[in-house]
Amino acid sequence: MIHLKYLLKRPLLAVPNKVVVVLFIIAILGFSDASFLTIEHYQNRIPPCTTAGCETVLTSQYATVFGVPVALLGMIYYLIISLGLFAHIEGKHEPSLRAVLLMTVCGFIMSIWFVGVQAFLIHSYCLYCLGSATISTVLFGSSVYVLKRYRA
Repeated sequence: MIHLKYLLKRPLLAVPNKVVVVLFIIAILGFSDASFLTIEHYQNRIPPCTTAGCETVLTSQYATVFGVPVALLGMIYYLIISLGLFAHIEGKHEPSLRAVLLMTVCGFIMSIWFVGVQAFLIHSYCLYCLGSATISTVLFGSSVYVLKRYRA
């Protein structure tokens, strides 16, 4: 974690647009997944799933936080990531890129938590939730790569 703090403090060199666009596309995939689950939640439907785990996970007490669906929180997370990346693409706004890279740490930690909840508390897995956790992990890993590769 100390190494990550060090990377975040170093100024970034120019990050190529193609790298940021790839991150943007990945974030949009996460937004789509979370949006789908949010819509299904508010329509009181369980999305089609190849395993029985989706229903178990999505109707568990862990599917909401203070009455707010976790999928909606994920949707907001991916939207903020997407907007920050878009701001960087449009204006080479380094603070927005730094904020996005920092936020992926939070997303990754939350993904670890929710996968742990599925594994150890619910004992079922939701494929959509695992997809979101994978996307969040890829965003985090890519962010670490960007910080290492393009630091001054």
